[in-house]
Amino acid sequence: MSISVFNRCWAKVILETLVRQGVSHFCIAPGSRSTPLTLEANRLQDGGKVVCHTHFDERGLGFFALGLSKSIKQKVAIIVTSGTATANLYPAIIEARQTGVNLIVLTADRPLELLECGANQAILQENMFANYPIAAINLPRPSQDYNTSWLISIIDNACYKQEQESGVIHINVPFAEPLYEAKNEEIDFHPWLSNIQRWLAQNKKWVKYQSNQHEVLMHENWDHWRTQKGIIVVGRLPIEQAIGIKDWANTMGWIMITDIQSTVEPNLPHADIWLANETIKQKLLQADILIQLGTGFISKRINQFLSTFKNEFWIVDSSNKVIDPYHHSSIRFNAKIHHWLRAHPPLRQKPWLIEPLALANFCTKFIEEEVSGNLNEASLAYYIGRILPKNSQLFLGNSLFVRLADALAKLPDGYPVYTNRGASGIDGLLATISGISIGTEKITVAMLGDLSALYDLNSFALLKKLDQPTVIFIINNNGGAIFDMLPVDESVKEQYYRMPHNVEFSQVATMFDLKYARPYTWADLSSVLKTAYIRKETTIIEIKVNPSDGSNIYKRLIEQISYAVIGS
Repeated sequence: MSISVFNRCWAKVILETLVRQGVSHFCIAPGSRSTPLTLEANRLQDGGKVVCHTHFDERGLGFFALGLSKSIKQKVAIIVTSGTATANLYPAIIEARQTGVNLIVLTADRPLELLECGANQAILQENMFANYPIAAINLPRPSQDYNTSWLISIIDNACYKQEQESGVIHINVPFAEPLYEAKNEEIDFHPWLSNIQRWLAQNKKWVKYQSNQHEVLMHENWDHWRTQKGIIVVGRLPIEQAIGIKDWANTMGWIMITDIQSTVEPNLPHADIWLANETIKQKLLQADILIQLGTGFISKRINQFLSTFKNEFWIVDSSNKVIDPYHHSSIRFNAKIHHWLRAHPPLRQKPWLIEPLALANFCTKFIEEEVSGNLNEASLAYYIGRILPKNSQLFLGNSLFVRLADALAKLPDGYPVYTNRGASGIDGLLATISGISIGTEKITVAMLGDLSALYDLNSFALLKKLDQPTVIFIINNNGGAIFDMLPVDESVKEQYYRMPHNVEFSQVATMFDLKYARPYTWADLSSVLKTAYIRKETTIIEIKVNPSDGSNIYKRLIEQISYAVIGS
C-alpha cells in the first residue's frame, strides 16, 4: 500500500470532519510535511466547499485567521508544516484563547521515529501550546489499524467542546514520507474509506448533540434591585448583543459607563477622563448595585472604579470564563446580554445622579479646546466619528491611540469596532485587519501605531490582496509613546522604552505596491479619504506627529478634569 495515498486518506477524513463542523475557510502556509492536508484542502476548494487563503508568514497567517474568524463568527482552520513554523502560531493562539475566537490549528509533524535523533525540522510538537488550546489532539502516524470512525469521533468531540467553550483546537498530525505520489482516484475509492462513503456523500455531523441551553430567568429579587441606585458598565461585546442596552439604561435612569469596544453609543462620553474626578467617583461608589456587561475594559479609570466598588455586583457574559480581575463577591449570569435584558425588564424612573452628565458635557467642551484644529493623535481620536463612512467598520490597534479613542471618541450606536485586546499585543495587527476585511467585505478603517506596523511588516503583503476599500492609518510618533504615560525615568525612557526608529512608511508602501498618503491638515485628510473610500484596494495614511503631543494632551486632560468642580 502506498504511504502517500494513505496520508491523503487520513487528511481527507480530518478535513471532511471539519467541514461538517462548519469550517469553510482554510488558511495555509507553504511547506512540504503538510502536503497531504494542503492538497486535500485544495480539493475541497475545487469542489466549492471551502475557500483557501495563503500567506508565507505563519505568524501573520495565524492573525489573519483570527481576524477572519472574528468577522464571520465561524470556525477557521489553519494548516502549517512542521518545525518552527508551528511555533510562529503561538501569539495568535494566545489572543484567540483570551478572546474566545474559534480557530482549529492543524500542524503537520514528523513521525515519532524522527524525533530527538537529529532529523531535520523535527521538534517536539505534541501539546506544544500548553494550556492555551481548549482541546489538543495528538494523532498517531496514519495507519489502517485505526478505524475511520475513531478519527472522526475524536475531532468531532473536540469541535463540540469548542461550541461549549470558545477557543482553539490544536490537531498535531504526523506524516511519514513519501508525501507526493498519490492520485485523487486512488484516495476516493480506498478500502479504508468504504465504511463512511454514505457519510461523505452527505453534509451532516458525525454526532448531533441536543441543545442544552436554558432560558434566562429573572433574578428572584429583580423587582427590588431595579428600584435602587444602579450603574451599568459595558465592556467588549459581540455587536448583536449590544442592541437595546442604551435604551434599557436610559429607561432605568441608571448611570451607564461604556467602553469603545462595546459598540454602545455613550450617553456619558469620555468616562475615562471624567472618572479621574474624585468627587464624582465617590458619588458613584454610593450606588446600590453595579451590573457589568461584557469584559476587557481599556480605561485605567474604569478599571480602578470597578476595583473599588463594594456594593451589590452582578456580571452578565455569555462565556464561561472568569472575567472579574477584582474578584468581587457577585452574582454571575452566563447569558447573552440581549437575552438577559429581556428577562429583566426596566422600570422607568428619573436619573438618580445628574453630576456625571454635567461633567461629561463639560469634558466635551474642554476636550474641543485642548485638541485644537491641528491634525494630531488626540484630535484624530476625538473626531474619528466624523471621518468614518457609514456601513463600514473600525479596527483599533494596541497603542496610545486605542486609549485616546476610548477616552475621547464618540461613535454611533452599533458601529462595529474590532480590537485584539485579549493579550493586547502589538503583533499581527495588520494581518488581523486583513482577515476582518476579507471576512466582512465591508469598508474597513484601521488605526494603529508605528511600532505595531513595523512589528507586522510581512503582513503588508496581505493588505495587497484586499479588493475592498481598506484604509490603514499609521500614527507615527516615532516610537512607543504609550510609555510616556508611565513614571519611567527620562534617562532610560528613550533608549529602553520609546525606542525611536526614525522610519517613514512611504517606502514600505512602495515596496508592497500600496497606495500611500501623508496628509498634514484636516483638509488634506478629507481629500485623501474621499478617494480612498471608493478605491477597491488598500490605502496607507501616515499621520506624523511629535513624539509626546498625544500623551501630553491625554495627561493634561486627566489632570485638569480631576480638579474640576461641578455643581449639582
